[in-house]
Amino acid sequence: MSLLNSVLKVFVGDKSKQDVKAILPVVNQIKEFESTIAALSNDALRAKTAAFKDQIKMASNDNEERISALQEEANNTTDIDRKEDIYQEIDSLNDLVYESTQSVLNDLLPEAFAVVKETAKRFVENSEIAVTASAFDREISATKDYVKLSGDKALWQNSWDAAGKPITWDMVHYDVQLIGGVAMHQGKIAEMQTGEGKTLVATLPVYLNALTGKGVHLVTVNDYLAKRDSAWMAPIFQFHGLSIDCIDYYKPNSAERKNAYSADITYGTNNEFGFDYLRDNMAHSTEDLVQKPHHYAIVDEIDSVLIDDARTPLIISGPVPQGDRHEFMELKPKIQDVVSVQRKQLTTVLAEAKKSIAAGDNTDGGFQLLQVYRGIPKNKALIKFLSEEGIKQLLQKTENFYMQDNNREMPKVDAALYYVIDEKNNQIELTDKGVDYLSGADDPNFFVMPEMGMEISKIEAQNLPKEKEASLKEELFKDFGIKSERIHTMNQLLKAYALFEKDIQYVVMDNKVMIVDEQTGRIMDGRRYSDGLHQAIEAKENVKIEAATQTFATVTLQNYFRMYRKLSGMTGTAVTEAGEFWEIYKLDVIEIPTNRPIARDDRDDLVYKTKREKYNAVIEEVTNLSKAGRPVLIGTTSVEISELLGKMLSIRKIPHNVLNAKLHKKEADIVAEAGKPGQVTIATNMAGRGTDIKLTEAVKSAGGLAIVGTERHDSRRVDRQLRGRAGRQGDPGSSQFYVSLEDNLMRLFGSERIAKMMDRMGLKEGEVIQHSMISKSIERAQKKVEENQFGVRKRLLEYDDVMNAQREVVYKRRFNALNGERLRVDLANMVYDTAEIITETKKAANDYKNFEFELIRYFSMSAPMSKSEFENQLPQELTKIIYKEAFAHYESKMERNADLAFPVIKNVYENQREKFKRIVVPFTDGSKTLQVITDLEKSYQTNGKQLVTDFEKNISLAIIDDAWKTHLRKMDELKQSVQLAVHEQKDPLLIYKFESFELFKNMIDHVNKDVISFLFKGEIPRETANTIQEAKTRRREKVQTTKDVIPNMDERSAQSRAAGANTQKSSSVIETIVREQPKIGRNDKVNIKNLISGESKTVKYKQALPLIQKGEWVLIRE
Repeated sequence: MSLLNSVLKVFVGDKSKQDVKAILPVVNQIKEFESTIAALSNDALRAKTAAFKDQIKMASNDNEERISALQEEANNTTDIDRKEDIYQEIDSLNDLVYESTQSVLNDLLPEAFAVVKETAKRFVENSEIAVTASAFDREISATKDYVKLSGDKALWQNSWDAAGKPITWDMVHYDVQLIGGVAMHQGKIAEMQTGEGKTLVATLPVYLNALTGKGVHLVTVNDYLAKRDSAWMAPIFQFHGLSIDCIDYYKPNSAERKNAYSADITYGTNNEFGFDYLRDNMAHSTEDLVQKPHHYAIVDEIDSVLIDDARTPLIISGPVPQGDRHEFMELKPKIQDVVSVQRKQLTTVLAEAKKSIAAGDNTDGGFQLLQVYRGIPKNKALIKFLSEEGIKQLLQKTENFYMQDNNREMPKVDAALYYVIDEKNNQIELTDKGVDYLSGADDPNFFVMPEMGMEISKIEAQNLPKEKEASLKEELFKDFGIKSERIHTMNQLLKAYALFEKDIQYVVMDNKVMIVDEQTGRIMDGRRYSDGLHQAIEAKENVKIEAATQTFATVTLQNYFRMYRKLSGMTGTAVTEAGEFWEIYKLDVIEIPTNRPIARDDRDDLVYKTKREKYNAVIEEVTNLSKAGRPVLIGTTSVEISELLGKMLSIRKIPHNVLNAKLHKKEADIVAEAGKPGQVTIATNMAGRGTDIKLTEAVKSAGGLAIVGTERHDSRRVDRQLRGRAGRQGDPGSSQFYVSLEDNLMRLFGSERIAKMMDRMGLKEGEVIQHSMISKSIERAQKKVEENQFGVRKRLLEYDDVMNAQREVVYKRRFNALNGERLRVDLANMVYDTAEIITETKKAANDYKNFEFELIRYFSMSAPMSKSEFENQLPQELTKIIYKEAFAHYESKMERNADLAFPVIKNVYENQREKFKRIVVPFTDGSKTLQVITDLEKSYQTNGKQLVTDFEKNISLAIIDDAWKTHLRKMDELKQSVQLAVHEQKDPLLIYKFESFELFKNMIDHVNKDVISFLFKGEIPRETANTIQEAKTRRREKVQTTKDVIPNMDERSAQSRAAGANTQKSSSVIETIVREQPKIGRNDKVNIKNLISGESKTVKYKQALPLIQKGEWVLIRE
């Protein structure tokens, strides 16, 4: 591939150079403006911002005026069809406004960037800048000490506090930073090396796009960076009258957070932006909305946000009934026991395997070795043995033999095991021996799932009375549900014990299980594993087991950020993921050249046979570097390794700092000290993102910062991030990775060829191999993992795209209901859709009687046509007639409701308006009563029409929210159950799309009918019409925000693999891993019998499975 790239560069050219070449003319234009701008006075420089805003306003003035006129017409017209046309025209005009604004911004860019650069320059050259004080200056001076007033002058200081750290402004934009600014304004990703000043670069496109007044969001990976950067850059923007704020300072749904979003520039973390979007779509009042339309976002460390977090949807959830009921603690001793028994047994088998292989018996030795590998693949003794000459090849040869013919021989290997671990797919499966062991002699059916079709047929064959038969079936379903939950609980506990290790995948802090990000090593606060796995780990670690929750709202970060009209980003490591950025987000990556050439010495990897040799070599190297006066940053991939290296350094009495998931809050302080002479810092490979390690002159002369990587990460991007800590702004430095064949990456993906090479070379323990070819081989292994992870993320996105299309429809309806502006159009569409469904279904059956009944049921009106007219007219004509009559009937009814309520509203307003601001008016449909909250003054001024609007709004919101929560639960269940389609050689995604469409269609139909039914029947009870009460503040629903760590599709498929034998739906789709009989192969012949005809036949099991699932046939066991 590298040869092909080299050939393409000769003929086509280097992409990064072409990208930069295309931007250079714009940079030259910026530089042409610099002398003109430099000659301006301070007041004239500030006046440029107002002039820019006027130009932008003039460009869109005609369209804005047209939008205002149309909005006024929409508010005054009662013609629903005209309203719908108006709103479509407004949406089109808003698109034109955006396009014209972007065109003006492109024209203003050179001059605007020159203004920002000159501002930065004046803050560097002057400790105080005097300007004529504006109202905005006076407002800022009241809260910020870097602006002082002196008569009619405002004095701007060049020193201020940035999130607790005093700074003096000392930065002016380089030419390469201007290139990065242009790239980001164009909606691209600027890849800039560490120390090139990405935070300063962002000021250029942020200033330019903030001129529109539509809002610019700058998104960071953590709240420290959001608070620091917003305070650090604030004076540059505020000097020009632009407001700036950070949402992470304020509580969700607060007035302060709403004000932060109203600022021209808003900083915040990716999680909080996403959660605020979800909270807005759960709001019950427009006053609770905090976000504005998504205009433009710049994502700092964009690869961390859009790549690393892509598999973690944001979820707002609430309690479910009996969510604290579970069997984790009851089943925990059984799982502990089976894990312990298998570990002891296989430790003995491994010893026997070593003896057999040493005696030359590779057949039995290989068989035993494969058993150990499938039962305890992470065992340290096994990993060490596999690093010996020829052992890895023997294991692979044996595994290939037993895997041939679709794993036909593998059950012989697994027969002695209690469970089998598939490490690559992170899956575990209980064997028949394990099932028997867990069930025990006392209750052999403890985990046995009943075969529903067979058991139901047995009950029906008894010819019992209906009540007795129903009771037995109910008991059967109850037993099925209990055992389903039990098996799911047991499977998750087994995963927790056998696959998840403390201080690697998670840590325990403050009596809570906290997930550690596999990419960054940081704690992912508030994130939980899904499907009960997190509860299982909590049971394992003896901490409080949190209750189960139900999803109320969810969105992936991928789909949240795709809502912005324009998106761009910056990072030091994006090129390796450029294909994914383009395919999913249509974001191009531009490599920005460094201001000074990189002087870092990147050395080829050192490869050892074992981890022990590798760590000894790392400590030896670190000791020598530290004594030479060079600061050392040691990169690790887990908490466990960082603590091990810390202990080894302590034994040698070498002072050091450790930064891992347990100490992540001290990150900024530890990284700040990392550049001192001889300082040793142990950190994760992604350490110090967003912070720079600054070196003294003594350190530079000693050779600069030394990077020592103790393991290659799965992703090249993470390794580049670690390397990028050294060589900042042309500083000297070095980077060296230490690798062993026992490392996870090498063990799973890359060690075969290297192991053979080391065997052929006759390398002994402690000897090392280093060559560029080896480093490239390791990078190829990393590429394999990256391609697999990209496939997983893309597949997940395809699933979430289905959900996202539905989310947009529901949230749009919800917003229209909340806002009230376009609600009447939506209600008219609901009436038409309901009329169409009733007409088409009853016309197809020629059922006039039920047609009349449905009209009375939903529209509370009799049929507007006779039976003969119903039979003779086309469905489309009937629908139009019904819609016209129904809507006219509805409007007249709402007028009557307004007339009935108005006298009471008038009396309260004229006599008690100082006592009431908002009032509660009851509405009923005859069976249910809804308390409608309305504004007293508005209802009085509109003669009761505001009350009717609030009635429509309350009903729509209540029914939409309830239906959406139920739909989300069904979609979660569907996503798991469709994985069974792989057994029928079908694509689960296609099944998911089809089934989810049907679910959504049914949900929308039910929402339409429920809303219409209540609205048409709803009226104010006469007996309570005079009892007006003051509205109380709505109590917020108890919810929690989490980022769910969800399994990939391979994992989901494995979880659901055995659930195919079940024909009944349970409350949660789980993996059925327990059998009454030995496992049947897909190609094995089986006997099946038709329940209706009694016909029997012999077919392959894979052909029988769909018939059994339909419930028409049952399996006959011999």
